[in-house]
Amino acid sequence: MQHAVTLDQVTKRFGAHTAVSDLTLRVPTGSIYGFIGQNGAGKTTTIRMIMSIFYPDAGRLTVLGEDHPESVKDRLGYLPEEKGLYKTMRVQEIVAYFGRLKGLDGPTATQRAGELLDRYGLGDWKKKKCQTLSKGMGQKVQILSTIIHGPELVILDEPFSGLDPLNMETMRDTIRDMKREGRTVIFSTHEMERAEDLCDYVFMIHRSKKVFDGPLSEVRKGAGEGIHLAYDGDGRVLDELRSQGLLTRVNDAGKEAELYAAPGVDPQDVLARLVGRIKVRKFDLREPSLHEIFVRRATESEAVYQAQRSPELAR
Repeated sequence: MQHAVTLDQVTKRFGAHTAVSDLTLRVPTGSIYGFIGQNGAGKTTTIRMIMSIFYPDAGRLTVLGEDHPESVKDRLGYLPEEKGLYKTMRVQEIVAYFGRLKGLDGPTATQRAGELLDRYGLGDWKKKKCQTLSKGMGQKVQILSTIIHGPELVILDEPFSGLDPLNMETMRDTIRDMKREGRTVIFSTHEMERAEDLCDYVFMIHRSKKVFDGPLSEVRKGAGEGIHLAYDGDGRVLDELRSQGLLTRVNDAGKEAELYAAPGVDPQDVLARLVGRIKVRKFDLREPSLHEIFVRRATESEAVYQAQRSPELAR
């Protein structure tokens, strides 16, 4: 498998603060890859290292096969989280301007800008100033400015931030178009439903450290089966199953509970242990959502972080 981006034991510090710690990651060529995590977890710092805005303090990073990512900048498209347009420039003019910055000659940049604006429903706005655009339209123009030069790798930092539902759909379709055209797309988000809807692969970071990464299907499989249980009887049996390692999490509201089977545990074994101890009225299996996996793993990761930090605070 070819990889558009590789990171091997990469660390980035800012003074005493470690923003990214010992990160190893592989982004397959042609995939949609989601970076997920809370604000401040390390997503944007990782992206900025890929873009050569920051340089790692330790480890090795390659982009499109090159050890020096700055040498391939014209093969990349990057939409930062802090977005903006030159308000007095006309729409086609600004898209073409970014094309020229990426190496296109003037006539080619103008032609491609017009074609992209027509394709994405902004043809009537070519000659209008950017200050007249709605927020959603402005976001769309910035995306087109990111891809006008035909980049192999497109990196979008929080592209769904602040968009209304209609423009979220447009952004989603645009990302899928990029994949169909053979591009690799990396985007960061703290909105799990966006990642679940779009991504082939996901990477979760929490307090600078990788929590998990891999194909979305494998991440779900590794999280264990979700079980909705309705029952009558003594719910303490659920805590017993958790202490025995059959369940990883129990949310018991009394009479109804949400359970998570441990990875590799057959839910039917859980059911067999329950029968005879309680009256099972309902036992429904469901795949956990990425949001549920994220919350669970973030909670676990935070508990580990606080436990490691406690001895330091006691000094």
